[in-house]
Amino acid sequence: MNSKSRAINVKRNLKDLLYEQVARIGKAVSSPKRLELLELLAQGEKSVEILAAEISTDIKLTSAHLKSLREARLVTSRREGKYMIYGLSGGDVAGLWVMLREVAEEHLLELRLAVDAMKAEPAKLASVGRAELLEMARSGKVVVIDVRPREEYDAAHLPYARSMPLAELEQRLSELPKSRQIVAYCRGPYCLLSDEAVALLGARGYRVRKIFDGVSEWQAAGLPVHAASATAGDMP
Repeated sequence: MNSKSRAINVKRNLKDLLYEQVARIGKAVSSPKRLELLELLAQGEKSVEILAAEISTDIKLTSAHLKSLREARLVTSRREGKYMIYGLSGGDVAGLWVMLREVAEEHLLELRLAVDAMKAEPAKLASVGRAELLEMARSGKVVVIDVRPREEYDAAHLPYARSMPLAELEQRLSELPKSRQIVAYCRGPYCLLSDEAVALLGARGYRVRKIFDGVSEWQAAGLPVHAASATAGDMP
């Protein structure tokens, strides 16, 4: 083999290596369950047991999915007592999930039709822009409630949002004013916790809507989120 051929082979091998490494990410996120795990971990760290319950899969299979994500360096793990705790390896991983979902919604007709059907239900969607919603929440014109579990709210939440976990909502109705519109959100457009909250509050006579944004969508749009330490100044 002459020197020119060797140089071509070196370049080809380098390109193959580069694409192979990037493909590791694609392989890691090629499972619907792994995508759901990324969405859940974007809300904050969670144990294998909690993740398995959330995605309706046994612990062994959940652990296998997490191993694939960890091998692609998308998640990290640490031991806390007898539990293994998982988290995203960086905020850019949450952004990757949002980008994948948005690209899929743009190019896959079946998915776009399903999403459009969700958004066509006016009783469930707050049809205001993010900046407008932020100002309305700041001024107290609407009450934004985060219906995710409290630990997810503590990790990060939308500005001016109140923590009202779905599991506690019925017992805490007295904390919500009927004179103002309630806006509920949860983990993002594929999360159904806010749908349940809308149904519950609507049946109790509240004016309530949901938004499809979660913390990941808010961050991907370059908007601020708050952690529990900032909560005291959040409330309108």
